[in-house]
Amino acid sequence: MEHRPEPRRSIAFYQALPKVELHRHLEGSLRLETLVEIAQQHGLAKGRQLSQLVQVSRSEPHTIQNFLSKFETLRLFYRTCEIIGRITREAIADAAADNVRYLELRFTPAALCKARGFAMAEVIDWVISGMQQAQTTDGPMTRLIVSINRHEPPALAEQAIRLAVERMHQGVVGIDVAGNEAGHPDLEPFAGILAEARQAGLGLTIHAGEWGGADHVARAIEHYQADRIGHGVRVMEDAAMVALAQEAGIPFEVCLTSNLQSGVAASLSSHPFRRMLDAGLNVTLNTDDPSISQITLGSEHELACQELGITLAELKQCLLRAAKAAFLGESERAALAQRLGAAFDRAASGLGG
Repeated sequence: MEHRPEPRRSIAFYQALPKVELHRHLEGSLRLETLVEIAQQHGLAKGRQLSQLVQVSRSEPHTIQNFLSKFETLRLFYRTCEIIGRITREAIADAAADNVRYLELRFTPAALCKARGFAMAEVIDWVISGMQQAQTTDGPMTRLIVSINRHEPPALAEQAIRLAVERMHQGVVGIDVAGNEAGHPDLEPFAGILAEARQAGLGLTIHAGEWGGADHVARAIEHYQADRIGHGVRVMEDAAMVALAQEAGIPFEVCLTSNLQSGVAASLSSHPFRRMLDAGLNVTLNTDDPSISQITLGSEHELACQELGITLAELKQCLLRAAKAAFLGESERAALAQRLGAAFDRAASGLGG
């Protein structure tokens, strides 16, 4: 299918459009200037070296190992309740500056506990508090997703999920399964606790078809009843898996730059996003780790339109799909989609779109 290229527009155009972000990790959203300040206060890596340790540059190898290594450094910084609250507020403020109207911010309690051996319940509550404080200013409507890692003990996941269930009334809306998919493909040890989370009313999103093949997407859908797929771009490697995803209508949380930097896609031109759209898959656009990747959701929208030929009409559909895939009640999702669709039209028209 041929697509007419969009006219060249400035990054300011894309930043001004209303957005929904379903896949953003708190641990990958820390401001570099905040990290430098924390490093100076706590005797961590020197400021001039820090960017190399926590951000991906063009000169670095684009591999899983290099991408995940950034998180190992970042885990050193969660040293006080004040720091955890601050980075949560700043992540939400940065989303607001990019005109994100609805944000689902995921975080990994086990990672936030590691530096100082905090209790998991404490760090979850500190993130909730930071989120609630951000809501009192100009922050977007924000909900939280508790993330577990497939390469860590199931007992840690069980603890995190049960704490998440207890805090559903405080803005926790979902569970995310993340981590090295290629090295740890089997989710069976987590099956029972994931089913328990879904039965309690939490949404479930699973990283699949990122570093593992299309069959991982199928298992996430069929065996674990995922509500959404994190990344999922390798579904395009198998026509049967594409058909399964089409029939299920499952939303995909696609992250362009992240896929390039982690080696999932060899180049932007070969990224499957355009083909996923053409196949009728339920795709959305997200950042993954905006600080690590040195991006915004606005710049990802610019990339999609200016480099992959995504039209404004298709971009609007991605927005509406994201709103309808939010881990909210049915009426809330419908109202969000209606509100943002109208806001998108007004913004695009006013900006000369």
